[in-house]
Amino acid sequence: MIDLILEKSPVKGQTRSISVLKSISWRVVGTIDTFIISYIVTGSPKLAVSISSVEVITKIILYYFHERLWNKLK
Repeated sequence: MIDLILEKSPVKGQTRSISVLKSISWRVVGTIDTFIISYIVTGSPKLAVSISSVEVITKIILYYFHERLWNKLK
């Protein structure tokens, strides 16, 4: 586990744990945006929370892999 956290990216020297933290912080911003848009469109806070809850999990995973792929580019 510690090797996974400390492993450096071949391009930028960024660790995988930094990529995870960046993914999470970006998703907080994105999820707030999704909640606001969902609430405006649906008028339902309950539905907006439901949409945002699903979206936050899928987007963290997608962003992490997106970030790791970009770090592999030379």
